[in-house]
Amino acid sequence: MASTADIKNGVVLSIDGQLWNVVEFQHVKPGKGGAFVRTKLKNVMSGKTVDRTFNAGAKVDIENVDRRDFTYLYNDGEGFVFMDVADYDQITVGAATVGDAANFLLENQQVQIALNNGNPLYIELPPSVVLEVTYTEPGLQGDRSSAGTKPATVETGYEMQVPLFLETGTKIKVDTRTGEYLGRIS
Repeated sequence: MASTADIKNGVVLSIDGQLWNVVEFQHVKPGKGGAFVRTKLKNVMSGKTVDRTFNAGAKVDIENVDRRDFTYLYNDGEGFVFMDVADYDQITVGAATVGDAANFLLENQQVQIALNNGNPLYIELPPSVVLEVTYTEPGLQGDRSSAGTKPATVETGYEMQVPLFLETGTKIKVDTRTGEYLGRIS
């Protein structure tokens, strides 16, 4: 058990059986009354953010979370298979844990996986990835780059909005956090 003096940004706490990542913390010593620690916590699994206050010196349960580099290999139908770049061990991560990251995963792509006691918690993708447009309707004569958008399907099967001038086979840069088109890659 650790105390509130050990709370720092990035530390993962176990509270009521759930894992919470410390986003911000502040030790407060008011002129009257006891000191306390004000924190902003983000749930590791759901992403929900809450504010929580602890009395100074209170015991907290700090969890060991290991963030390691992995290479995405393939989807075997039951989950996504990743290989640890350090020791070449393979792990299978369920679709629920991968979540929306599956829309941007390509074979041999580097990702970071946060592990707690060998169990994968979540996957961190690079901020952007390059994907090829596999299908989109042809643009109309007179389309301009700022005229609007149309739906397009990329090589992972994800459907997104792209500018009208893009054609099938074009490589584009996609923001992995929002799923938005960032630009064309030549």
